[in-house]
Amino acid sequence: MSVIRTALSLIGFGFTIYQVFQKLLEAQVLRSAGAPRRFGELLVFLGVAMLVLGIGYHIAFMIELRNRRDEMKREGLVHAESGFPASLTLIVAIALLVIGVVAGASMTFNVGPFG
Repeated sequence: MSVIRTALSLIGFGFTIYQVFQKLLEAQVLRSAGAPRRFGELLVFLGVAMLVLGIGYHIAFMIELRNRRDEMKREGLVHAESGFPASLTLIVAIALLVIGVVAGASMTFNVGPFG
Protein backbone atom coordinates (compact mmCIF):
# COMPACT_ATOMS: atom_id res chain seq x y z
CA MET A 1 0.00 0.00 0.00
CA SER A 2 2.85 2.41 0.73
CA VAL A 3 4.24 1.84 -2.77
CA ILE A 4 0.84 2.72 -4.26
CA ARG A 5 0.60 5.87 -2.14
CA THR A 6 4.09 7.05 -3.08
CA ALA A 7 3.70 6.17 -6.77
CA LEU A 8 0.35 7.96 -6.92
CA SER A 9 1.96 11.04 -5.37
CA LEU A 10 4.83 10.97 -7.87
CA ILE A 11 2.53 10.48 -10.85
CA GLY A 12 0.09 13.15 -9.67
CA PHE A 13 2.78 15.69 -8.83
CA GLY A 14 4.65 15.04 -12.08
CA PHE A 15 1.48 15.43 -14.11
CA THR A 16 0.63 18.67 -12.27
CA ILE A 17 4.06 20.17 -12.92
CA TYR A 18 3.79 19.20 -16.57
CA GLN A 19 0.32 20.73 -16.95
CA VAL A 20 1.20 23.99 -15.14
CA PHE A 21 4.17 24.66 -17.38
CA GLN A 22 2.24 23.54 -20.48
CA LYS A 23 -0.50 26.09 -19.70
CA LEU A 24 2.06 28.84 -18.99
CA LEU A 25 3.69 28.09 -22.34
CA GLU A 26 0.34 28.18 -24.16
CA ALA A 27 -0.51 31.51 -22.47
CA GLN A 28 2.86 32.82 -23.70
CA VAL A 29 3.95 33.64 -20.16
CA LEU A 30 7.07 31.54 -20.79
CA ARG A 31 9.14 31.20 -23.92
CA SER A 32 10.39 27.71 -23.06
CA ALA A 33 9.31 25.20 -20.46
CA GLY A 34 11.40 22.23 -21.57
CA ALA A 35 13.24 21.48 -18.34
CA PRO A 36 10.23 21.67 -15.98
CA ARG A 37 8.12 19.63 -18.40
CA ARG A 38 10.83 16.95 -18.59
CA PHE A 39 11.03 16.97 -14.78
CA GLY A 40 7.27 16.34 -14.64
CA GLU A 41 7.62 13.48 -17.11
CA LEU A 42 10.49 12.05 -15.07
CA LEU A 43 8.36 12.05 -11.92
CA VAL A 44 5.56 10.22 -13.74
CA PHE A 45 7.95 7.58 -15.06
CA LEU A 46 9.57 7.23 -11.63
CA GLY A 47 6.11 6.56 -10.18
CA VAL A 48 5.45 3.97 -12.90
CA ALA A 49 8.80 2.27 -12.20
CA MET A 50 7.99 2.18 -8.49
CA LEU A 51 4.67 0.53 -9.27
CA VAL A 52 6.32 -2.11 -11.46
CA LEU A 53 8.76 -2.98 -8.67
CA GLY A 54 6.01 -2.93 -6.06
CA ILE A 55 3.76 -5.19 -8.14
CA GLY A 56 6.66 -7.60 -8.63
CA TYR A 57 7.37 -7.66 -4.91
CA HIS A 58 3.69 -8.15 -4.08
CA ILE A 59 3.34 -11.08 -6.50
CA ALA A 60 6.51 -12.71 -5.13
CA PHE A 61 5.20 -12.28 -1.58
CA MET A 62 1.82 -13.80 -2.44
CA ILE A 63 3.49 -16.78 -4.16
CA GLU A 64 5.66 -17.34 -1.09
CA LEU A 65 2.58 -17.23 1.17
CA ARG A 66 0.83 -19.80 -1.00
CA ASN A 67 3.91 -22.05 -1.00
CA ARG A 68 4.19 -21.86 2.78
CA ARG A 69 0.53 -22.66 3.16
CA ASP A 70 0.95 -25.74 0.93
CA GLU A 71 3.96 -26.77 3.01
CA MET A 72 2.00 -26.37 6.25
CA LYS A 73 -0.84 -28.39 4.73
CA ARG A 74 1.54 -31.24 3.83
CA GLU A 75 2.88 -31.21 7.40
CA GLY A 76 -0.65 -31.40 8.78
CA LEU A 77 -0.49 -27.99 10.48
CA VAL A 78 -3.33 -26.51 8.41
CA HIS A 79 -6.47 -28.49 7.70
CA ALA A 80 -8.75 -25.94 6.04
CA GLU A 81 -9.15 -25.76 2.30
CA SER A 82 -9.75 -22.02 2.05
CA GLY A 83 -8.03 -20.23 -0.79
CA PHE A 84 -6.54 -16.79 -0.88
CA PRO A 85 -8.91 -14.04 -2.03
CA ALA A 86 -8.09 -11.79 -4.94
CA SER A 87 -5.67 -9.05 -3.91
CA LEU A 88 -7.43 -5.68 -4.05
CA THR A 89 -4.04 -4.02 -3.60
CA LEU A 90 -2.76 -5.73 -6.74
CA ILE A 91 -5.84 -4.75 -8.73
CA VAL A 92 -5.52 -1.08 -7.71
CA ALA A 93 -1.78 -1.10 -8.42
CA ILE A 94 -2.30 -2.49 -11.92
CA ALA A 95 -5.04 0.07 -12.65
CA LEU A 96 -2.77 2.89 -11.47
CA LEU A 97 0.08 1.46 -13.55
CA VAL A 98 -2.08 1.59 -16.69
CA ILE A 99 -3.10 5.18 -15.92
CA GLY A 100 0.53 6.15 -15.27
CA VAL A 101 1.77 4.58 -18.50
CA VAL A 102 -0.98 6.28 -20.53
CA ALA A 103 -0.27 9.64 -18.85
CA GLY A 104 3.48 9.31 -19.36
CA ALA A 105 3.18 8.30 -23.00
CA SER A 106 0.66 11.05 -23.59
CA MET A 107 2.95 13.67 -22.02
CA THR A 108 6.04 12.47 -23.84
CA PHE A 109 4.53 12.11 -27.31
CA ASN A 110 1.82 14.82 -27.02
CA VAL A 111 -0.95 12.40 -27.97
CA GLY A 112 -3.94 10.94 -26.21
CA PRO A 113 -6.01 12.33 -23.40
CA PHE A 114 -3.23 14.22 -21.57
CA GLY A 115 -1.10 15.47 -24.47
